[in-house]
Amino acid sequence: MKTSTVELLITRELRAVRREIEAYPDDASIWQAIPGTPNTAGTLALHVAGNISHFIGAIVGRDGYVRDRDAEFSRRDVPRSELLAGIDAAIASVQRAMGSADDATMRGPYPELIAKRRVSGSDFMVHLVAHLAYHLGQIDYHRRVVTGDGRGIDAVSVRELPEVS
Repeated sequence: MKTSTVELLITRELRAVRREIEAYPDDASIWQAIPGTPNTAGTLALHVAGNISHFIGAIVGRDGYVRDRDAEFSRRDVPRSELLAGIDAAIASVQRAMGSADDATMRGPYPELIAKRRVSGSDFMVHLVAHLAYHLGQIDYHRRVVTGDGRGIDAVSVRELPEVS
């Protein structure tokens, strides 16, 4: 997988997470618990921003981001503006890191052990894209249940892929 493809897909999904968070009618509904589901949209927004900022910004881009994974799952009632700022920061970190990385980064081993295993950069980037899309879907269902609004926000849109001739 090319670095430009990773950047395209991850920023596309993060922009969709942003649209989801913006689509809630108020800050409280972002944090509304749903019986039988482990996470609210707020928790998931904190988690995906932290996850991407760590694994791409800090590890690949060496931008100095310090992750607090426990806080991603324990913080509550974080204002929407702070959630959106975290998502925007994650997008910026992806653009910086992937803009300075080369395709050899993808071919070699990812620079950090994952679950005590050495994995390739390309395999781990595909995993990050899938992980992000999984949580985006959870946020989408959370929003639809909490708000009663079944409309989509055009997530995982083919229209955001570049056309070729």
